[in-house]
Amino acid sequence: MSNNDTVTAQVQQQLSQFDCSGLSAAQCKQLARLLSASQFIGRSLMQQASLLPVLTDRERLATYLQQADSQLADYAELDEAAFFRQLRWVRNARLSAILAADILKLHTIEQSLAAVSALANQLINTAYQWAYQQLIPQWGTPLDERGMPMPLLILGMGKLGGGELNFSSDIDLIFTYPANGDTQGGRRSTEHQQFFTRLGQKLIAALHQVTADGFVYRVDMRLRPFGDSGPLVLSFAAMEDYYQEQGREWERYAMLKARVLNPDGYHSQELQQLLKPFIYRRYIDFSAIESLRRMKQQIEQENRRLNRRDNIKLGIGGIREVEFIVQTLQLIRGGRIPALQQQSLLQALTVLADEQILTPQQAGELRQDYLQLRAVEQVLQGIDDQQTQTLPQDADNRKRLLAALGLDNWSQLQQQIDSAMARVHQQFKQVIDNGEELEQQDITLGKLIWDSEQSADELSGQLDWLSLADATELINQLQQFKQDCQKRSVGPRGRDYLAKLVPLLLHMLQQQQAQPIVLARVLGVFRQIVTRTAYLELLFENHAALQQLVLLCSQSGWLAEQLARFPMLLDELIDPAQLYQVASQADYQDRLRQHMLRVPEDDLELLMETLRQYKQAQQLRIAAADISGVLPLMKVSDHLTWLAEVIIAQVVELAWQQMLQRYGMPANATADDKGLAVIAYGKLGGWELGYGSDLDLVFVHNCDSQAPTSGERAIDSKQFYLKLVQRVLHLCTTRTNSGVLYDIDTRLRPSGNAGLLAVNIETYDQYLQQEAWTWEHQALVRARAIYGSAALQQRFGQIRQHILCLPRPLSQLRAEVLQMRDKLRQHHGSAVDDPKHSVGGIVDLEFISQFLVLGYAGQHPSLYRFTDNIRILDAAAATALLTAQQVSALQQAYQLLRGAGHRHTLAPATLPTSDSLLQARQQVEQVWQQLFQPDEKV
Repeated sequence: MSNNDTVTAQVQQQLSQFDCSGLSAAQCKQLARLLSASQFIGRSLMQQASLLPVLTDRERLATYLQQADSQLADYAELDEAAFFRQLRWVRNARLSAILAADILKLHTIEQSLAAVSALANQLINTAYQWAYQQLIPQWGTPLDERGMPMPLLILGMGKLGGGELNFSSDIDLIFTYPANGDTQGGRRSTEHQQFFTRLGQKLIAALHQVTADGFVYRVDMRLRPFGDSGPLVLSFAAMEDYYQEQGREWERYAMLKARVLNPDGYHSQELQQLLKPFIYRRYIDFSAIESLRRMKQQIEQENRRLNRRDNIKLGIGGIREVEFIVQTLQLIRGGRIPALQQQSLLQALTVLADEQILTPQQAGELRQDYLQLRAVEQVLQGIDDQQTQTLPQDADNRKRLLAALGLDNWSQLQQQIDSAMARVHQQFKQVIDNGEELEQQDITLGKLIWDSEQSADELSGQLDWLSLADATELINQLQQFKQDCQKRSVGPRGRDYLAKLVPLLLHMLQQQQAQPIVLARVLGVFRQIVTRTAYLELLFENHAALQQLVLLCSQSGWLAEQLARFPMLLDELIDPAQLYQVASQADYQDRLRQHMLRVPEDDLELLMETLRQYKQAQQLRIAAADISGVLPLMKVSDHLTWLAEVIIAQVVELAWQQMLQRYGMPANATADDKGLAVIAYGKLGGWELGYGSDLDLVFVHNCDSQAPTSGERAIDSKQFYLKLVQRVLHLCTTRTNSGVLYDIDTRLRPSGNAGLLAVNIETYDQYLQQEAWTWEHQALVRARAIYGSAALQQRFGQIRQHILCLPRPLSQLRAEVLQMRDKLRQHHGSAVDDPKHSVGGIVDLEFISQFLVLGYAGQHPSLYRFTDNIRILDAAAATALLTAQQVSALQQAYQLLRGAGHRHTLAPATLPTSDSLLQARQQVEQVWQQLFQPDEKV
C-alpha cells in the first residue's frame, strides 16, 4: 500500500466509527477532508460526538465559533476533576473548530491567530477565577487599599501577549500582585505572597497537568524575574526593583510582548506604567543596538548548530526573524513613537511603515511572508496537536499538510516557503548593519599557492617571512589539506568558500609572521568544518572571526584543539570585543539563563547539550582573556569557579524539577528551600579551579523524615535525595556529542565510596566528629557550600568551624600530616618537573596551610574563615604563625606554581624557567622543614 493510500485508509477507518447517517454527501466529503488534514480533529470527534454536526456544517461552525464563550459559564461549583475535564474538552472542541475553519478557508490567518489567542485568554482566566475561589474558604481573601479583592495579575508573554498565539503552543506567563499584606475572612490567614503562590501553583496545574482528557497548555514560567530560581509570584515593588536594578536587554525585548491577560482597569494600569520605563526609553535607543546584535548572532548561531533548514520558525528566514526585525525596531524607536508601544506584531509593522522606518514594500513583504509562514505553521501543528515548526519528511504528513492548505504539489509548497524565507532573511541581515567596511585584502599570493600544481619546493620561495624549510613545511600542510578535502564530501559551495577562505587565511598568517605550527592548528579546525558550509561561510564573511581564530591558534594549542573538537565555539569569535570582555559572576548566571530559555524544558538531551556548549563557550572566553593578559592568573581561577558554581546550581534545579515531576515534593521541602546543599571541596572549594579540573562535591540534606513524597509515584523522602543526587551526577557526567559537563568526584563524602551519595547534615556532623580521619579534616579546610538554602549553608558553616577548631596535639597532627604526604608521594611520585607533587610543590604548600588551620584555628579564628591558600597564609602572617617575609615568599611561589599548571594546559612554550620553579619550591621546602621538624615548634 502506498503512503497516499495509508492516509486514505486511516480516514476511511475513522469515518466508519462516526454516525454519518444524518449527513449529506457534501458534508461527508467535508468531514473526510478534515480528517485527512488532521488526526487531532479525529480524536476530538471521538471524544465529543456532539462536534460532528458542527464541523460538517459551515454555517453552524461559524455560529459555534462566535458563541463559544458560553461553554465555560458554569464552573464555580465544579470539583477539581470535573473542572479539569471541562477545560480540556472546551479547549479541544474550540481548537478543532478553529482548525476546521482554517482548512475550509472560513476565515483569514489573522482571524485564526486572534481566535486561538482569545481562546487562551478565556481558558486562562476561567482557570484563574476557579482557582481563586477554591482558595478563599481556607485562606481568606487578599484585599487592596480600597478594601477590594486583590488580583493576581497574569502577564502573557510572546505570541500570547501579542494576540498571535500558535495552534499548539506553550504559554509564557509571569505572575505579579499589587502589594504585600495578610488575607482576611478565611479559616486561616496567610501572607499575600503565600496566597498568590498557592494560587499560581493551582492555576498552572489546571492548565499544565496531563489527565486522561489531555492538557490545556504547557505553561512556561522561566521568563519571570530570576527565572526558575526566582519566586513564582512577585509584588509590584519587587518586580520594579528587579527590572530597575537587574533587568537585561533581552528581558526588555521579551517585555515588549507582555500583556495583562486579566486586566482590572485599576491595578493593571499601575503595572503597565511600572513596566513602561524599563521597556521603552524616551529617546531613540541606539544603546540597545549592540546587545540586539548579539541576540541576532545567537539566532544565527543556533541555526548553524542545529541545522534548522526545514524549520519555518527557527530556521534561516523563519518566523522568529520577522519577530526580531519588528521588535528590534520597536525597542530602538518605541520611546519616541508611542504608536509602536504595542504587543501585536502586525499592528507594529503597520506603524513602522506609517512612520517610514520601513518602506511600504518592505513592510508589505514582511507581512505577507510572515502570514504565509504562520498559515503553514497553524495547520502543521493542527495535524496532531504537536508544537512543531519543522516541515514533515514523511509522505503521510506531507499529504495531510497539503490537504489542510488545499494544495496538491509538495514542490510548489516548498518553493513558496523557500521564497518567503529568503526574502525574510534578506531583511533580517539588513536590520542591524554593523557599519564596518572590510578593507580589500591582498590575496594574490594565497590564490597562487592554493591553485598551483607546483611542488612545495618550487613554491616555498614565495613565503618570504619564513625560512625555506618552514615555508616548504607550510605549503606541504596546505597541499595535504587540499588532497584530504578532495576525498571528502565537500560540495561545490564548500569548495568555493575554501577557494576564497584559504588565500585570506594565508594573508593573515603573513601579517602575523606566523610559523607552520599555526597553520597546522587552523587546518585542524578546518578539517572539522569542511562539510559544514555554514561555518566556512561564517569565517569568510566575518574577517574578524577568522583573525581571532588565527590569533588563538598561534597562542594556544589547547584552544586550537577545543575549537577543532567543538566547532560551534567558532560562533564566539564573531565579536572580538565580547570575546575578551571580562564577565562578572552575575553575567555567567544571566548568560546561562538566556541559553536555557531557548530550550524546551522537556527536551532533556538538548538541555544537557546546551549546558555543555555553554560551559565550553565560557571557558573559551576565559582562556582568551587569560592568554591575552586581560585576566591575571588569580582571576582566571575565580572565573572558572564562578562558571562551575552557576552550572552546578542549574543542574540541581533541572534535576529537582525532573524529580518533582516523577515523585512529587519530599517532606518538609518547599520550592524556596529544597533541603539540599552542595559542598565543594578541593580546587572548587578553594577557588583554585583549572581548565580541566574535576569537581570534588559532597551533597547534604536536612531531611529526617521517612514520610513519602507528595506525588503519585511516592517514595521515601530520604530516598528522594539519593535519587536526586544520582540525577545530578547523571546530568553532569553523561557523555554527549559535546563531551561531559564535569567529572564529579564524590569520594570525600562520609565513608567514601561506601557511603551514601546524599547524607543528612547531622549525620555528616557526627561522622566528622567521631569517624573521620585527619586527612578528611584537612580536606574540610578547603570546603565551602556553593548551593543550598541560607539555613543549610549556615549549619554547614557551624559544623566546619567546630571541626576545624577542635584541639589537636601538634605532635600527633604533624605525624599524621606527614604520613598522608608520604602516601600521596608514593602514589603520584615526586618528579622535579611536576609543579603539584614535587618536593616543595603545590601539595606541600597546601599541606602547610591545612596544618596551620587544624593546629591553630581554635586559638586564631581568622585561620578558618577562608578556604583558599592565599588568604589562609595572610591569616598566618596576621597571627604571627609565619613571618610576613615567609608568607610573601610562599604566596609568590604558589602563584608561580599554579601559573605553571595553567600555562602548561594552554601553551606549554610559555612555562616559567626551571630556575624560577626551583627557587619557588625551595621557598616552600624551607617553611615545610620549619613546621614539620619533630622537635621544633612554631
